[in-house]
Amino acid sequence: MKINSNEFRVPPGKDLRLAEWPTIVKPFCKSKKEYQELLKKHVEELSALQRLHYASNHYALLLIFQGMDSAGKDGAIRHVMSGVNPQGCQVFSFKQPSADELEHDFLWRTTRCLPERGRIGIFNRSYYEEVLVVRVHPEILCAQGLSEGSRDEKNIWKERYRSIVNLEEHLHSNATRTVKFFLHLSKDEQRKRFLERIDEPEKNWKFSLADMHERKYWKQYMRAYEDCLSATSTQQAPWYVVPADDKENARLLISQIVLDALAELKMAYPKTTSKRRHELKSIRRLLAK
Repeated sequence: MKINSNEFRVPPGKDLRLAEWPTIVKPFCKSKKEYQELLKKHVEELSALQRLHYASNHYALLLIFQGMDSAGKDGAIRHVMSGVNPQGCQVFSFKQPSADELEHDFLWRTTRCLPERGRIGIFNRSYYEEVLVVRVHPEILCAQGLSEGSRDEKNIWKERYRSIVNLEEHLHSNATRTVKFFLHLSKDEQRKRFLERIDEPEKNWKFSLADMHERKYWKQYMRAYEDCLSATSTQQAPWYVVPADDKENARLLISQIVLDALAELKMAYPKTTSKRRHELKSIRRLLAK
């Protein structure tokens, strides 16, 4: 079964209204067993493509995950990337910037963590926090050491969108492919997941009062996401709105998108030269003795 991911891709240059995008769709699989089999198949295919990606060493792949608290970012990364060799994959989680990071431009701390050729880099939250959380809480700008003129809220978000698009175009020109996932969770489903985190002792550590505080700003976050996704989804670095109320469906869709992204790359195992082949045959003869 091949999942068509194109219907979840945000078209470049068009206004986005998240109310028109579903948080849940018809299950891709008819049963739990079928889901497990398909996810296993995706993980195995991803493992094989990742080995080829690592050996080919021509491209880097950057996967960005954004979403509201409890949208399932951690679980999606854990399940989808479960078969990937850790040597070829790095995961970075970006939370509140440190004092040192605030002394630099807003892209600096994430740019340092971009994947090398042959690697897959995963950003669990990213530089997009600077046009999401910071937009919802503009008072954060005052702590970023910006001049008064550069904190103008009429222009700063458009300028940051432009900086982000320019960065992703630059990365694409230099063989880094960027794929971005917004895990689209409904407010009611978030409420249910928060209750689970409170009621189940083994999940208590996942919940904090800050999560409830941010929930108060739901409408502001949705507006920030709409503007952000509309302004920064491009042909080279697309956004995908992943219906996140059903975790299993979300993981299947994400794994399909990652597979498609890797399959589009022109990759091949390095060819052995005749000289190298001759050397190997000589070594083999020695070993055979």
